Amino acid sequence: MQNSKLSSIIEEILGSYKIDKGINHIEGPNLPAREAVEEIVVDIINVVFPGYYEKQEISRDEINLYVWEKIVAIYHNLSREIAKSLNSLPEMRSQSDEEITSFAMNKTIAFLSRIPYVREKLTGDVQAAYEGDPAAKNFDEIIISYPGLFAITVYRTAHELYHLEVPLIPRIMSEFAHRSTGIDIHPGAHIENNFFIDHGTGIVIGETTHIGNNVRIYQGVTLGALSFKKDKDGRIVKGGKRHPTIENNVVIYAGATILGGTTVVGKNSIIGGNVWLLESVPPDTTITHQPPNLIYKAKEKTNSKEDEVYMYYI
Repeated sequence: MQNSKLSSIIEEILGSYKIDKGINHIEGPNLPAREAVEEIVVDIINVVFPGYYEKQEISRDEINLYVWEKIVAIYHNLSREIAKSLNSLPEMRSQSDEEITSFAMNKTIAFLSRIPYVREKLTGDVQAAYEGDPAAKNFDEIIISYPGLFAITVYRTAHELYHLEVPLIPRIMSEFAHRSTGIDIHPGAHIENNFFIDHGTGIVIGETTHIGNNVRIYQGVTLGALSFKKDKDGRIVKGGKRHPTIENNVVIYAGATILGGTTVVGKNSIIGGNVWLLESVPPDTTITHQPPNLIYKAKEKTNSKEDEVYMYYI
């Protein structure tokens, strides 16, 4: 009886595959494996921050061999996954396997050559976290435990691959960080030096966001799109500047939402918590909500001191 029901279910599922509405990948090229990409990210982080995430101590005598092993592993694993991602592009299907493998290897070498630059950027981000968070005791604490720094590290890695026009993999990387931290930074966003995310949960930074130097943002901040242009058939037009520009030395407090491709927050400005912002802000400006109107009710008198009640209404 159960076998008959299972057979019927399976036949119905197989029947749904015959109607291809874009969610089948049967007989398509092999796509990058999410788990493989995540393992590559972990290897890259171990190279960027050597000695922080390994179970055993790494000595100066061992560091040469350690980096060689990591970089060779990243080279082979990343070039394999990039080749898969390139195979997914219709314009690459006329290329031979050897040509695609060569493209993938070249892109991998170009990416690996950027690791010293990524380390330089992340050094500034760690410094910004230390200077911006009074609770931070030292760099070690920030590197090992701060979710904001983890998300920024993955972003800076994915951003390099994004600009090398590697398909799929940058988004897999950014979603790994998103799933791990609750911080969603599109790899296409442009973020300058000394960026600090405090707490972090619920942050969204869209693809065409531009963030200047020395910017600090708190949990629940959205840097998003206000609206999307549509073509004559009502379909969203891809591309174009859709997300805000945040200039140097800006602080954005928890829960603020800043939307729109033409919205610019001028340098040295402060955006208060829960502000909803759809227009540009001049430099050196503080934007806040009106304080809540508090109504205080006098203390109720009772016979017992223990029974005194304080009531406050907002």
